Amino acid sequence: MTVKFPEGFLWGGATAANQLEGAYKEGGKGLNLADVLPGGKENRLKLLSSTGFDFEIDKSKYTYPNHEGIDFYHRYKEDIALFAEMGFKTFRLSIAWSRIFPNGDELEPNEEGLAFYDSVFDELAKYNIEPLVTIAHYETPLHLIKEYGGWRNRKLVEFFERYVTVLFNRYKDKVKYWLTFNEINGATHMPLFGLGFSPESEETRLQDSFQGLHHQFVASAKAVQLGHEIIPGSEIGCMLIYAPVYSFDSNPENVLYAEQEARIFNNFCGDVHVRGEYPAFIDRYFRENDINIEMEDGDLELIKEGTVDFISFSYYMSRTDKKNKTPEEIGQGNLIGGVKNPFLEASDWGWEIDPVGLRIALNELYDRYQVPLFVVENGLGAYDKVEEDGSINDDYRIDFLREHIKAMGEAVDDGVELMGYTSWGCIDLVSASSGEMSKRYGFIYVDKQDDGSGTFDRSRKKSFYWYKNVIDTNGEEL
Repeated sequence: MTVKFPEGFLWGGATAANQLEGAYKEGGKGLNLADVLPGGKENRLKLLSSTGFDFEIDKSKYTYPNHEGIDFYHRYKEDIALFAEMGFKTFRLSIAWSRIFPNGDELEPNEEGLAFYDSVFDELAKYNIEPLVTIAHYETPLHLIKEYGGWRNRKLVEFFERYVTVLFNRYKDKVKYWLTFNEINGATHMPLFGLGFSPESEETRLQDSFQGLHHQFVASAKAVQLGHEIIPGSEIGCMLIYAPVYSFDSNPENVLYAEQEARIFNNFCGDVHVRGEYPAFIDRYFRENDINIEMEDGDLELIKEGTVDFISFSYYMSRTDKKNKTPEEIGQGNLIGGVKNPFLEASDWGWEIDPVGLRIALNELYDRYQVPLFVVENGLGAYDKVEEDGSINDDYRIDFLREHIKAMGEAVDDGVELMGYTSWGCIDLVSASSGEMSKRYGFIYVDKQDDGSGTFDRSRKKSFYWYKNVIDTNGEEL
C-alpha cells in the first residue's frame, strides 16, 4: 500500500551555519564555540567528552575545518539553486549568533551579519523555498563562554532575548518557522555543544547542565512569546534528539532501566517545552543526583505561557540498553550510547540503522504530546567514492533514506500529524561530532577533504536525482 503524505508536506534539507558557512572572521563575525573545536574524530570526541577544555585555537596542534566549512557564505546562491533543482519546499538553516552579536553581549547588532541572512532569505524566496531557522545550533559566542561560563549563567537569558528580538523584527516578513535550541536534550551528555561550557568535573556536570537547561527553557519560552507577538502567524518549535530506548531483553530490571533512561533523555525537555512544566518524574532524579535548580520568581509561569507550537527532532538511530553493562558492550551513537543490538546493521561510524525506530519515535511523540511533528534531521554519514567519470553512486544512502521515509509514511497512516522532513546535510558539510568532511551526508558532493585540500566544487550524487523524484511525487515513488 502506498501511503500519501499530506498536501503541502515540507520536503527539504537541513544544515547548520557552523558546519557549512565558513568565513569565520568575515562580515564582522565574532568567534563562536565551533571555531575553537578541532577537526578529526579522535581530537574532537576527546575534547567533547573531557573536562576543562580551554576554548583556545592551537593551529600548531590541530586543524579547524569549521573555519572554511564548505564556503556557503560565498556560494549560497549556487547551493540554493541546487536545492531548488531538487524541488525543496523548505531549507533548514541556522543563524550564527556571533554574526549578529559578535561577542553576544553587545547592545547593538552587526548590520553586515544581518544583511547576509537577508540575502540568503531573499534567494530562498526567489525559488519559493520556505526557510526553517534554528536560532541556536551549537554556535554560542566564544565571549559568552569565556566571560560568563556559558548557559550556566543566567545573564545569557537576557542576551538571547536581545538576539531573538533583533531576528524577529528583522526577518518577520521572511521567516515563518523557527526553532529555538538545537537538540536541547543532548546537553546533559555533551554540555560543551548545547550549553557552551566544559564541565569542571564529572561531579559537577549534571548540576551545571540542568541549571543551564533551566536557563534555556526560560529563554525559549521568552522567544516563543516574542515570536508570536512580533510575527503573527509564526510557528515556533523546540528541537530534540530522539532515540527510542529498547530493553536489551525481557528482564524486568532491564525493561525498567530502559524506560527510565527514555524518560530522562527523550521526555524531560519535551515535557517542559510542550506541557509547560517540569514533569513529576524529574523530582526523584534530581533528588538522587543532588541536583538543585535555582529559579527566579515567575520562571515557571513564563515556561507555562511560552509553550512551543510543534516538536521538531533529529532521528539517526535507536538505542538498546540494560542496567548492568560492561565497557566492552557499549556501542557508538549520536551523543548517546547503549549496547549493541544484534538485529541491526551499523554505519561506517558505528551508528545502528533502524528505520522502524523512526516510526516508533513518531508514534511515541505524538501519543504523548498531540502536537504537530517535524523530522528535521535524518541521514546516513558515509564514505563516498567519486568515479572516474565524476559520478557518485550512493545507493547505500538512497536505501537508508527510502526505508526511513517509508517508516514516516507508516506513522502518518498510524495517525501522526507530520509537517515535513529535512534530510540532514543535504549538501556535504563538516561533521559536528567528528569534525570530518569524509563523513558525508549530502545529495550534493563538495570537493573538500579532511586535510583541507579541494576545490569546493559541487556535484550531484545519484541520490540527488532520487530525492528530486521523491519530492516531485510527494513521497509516492521511493
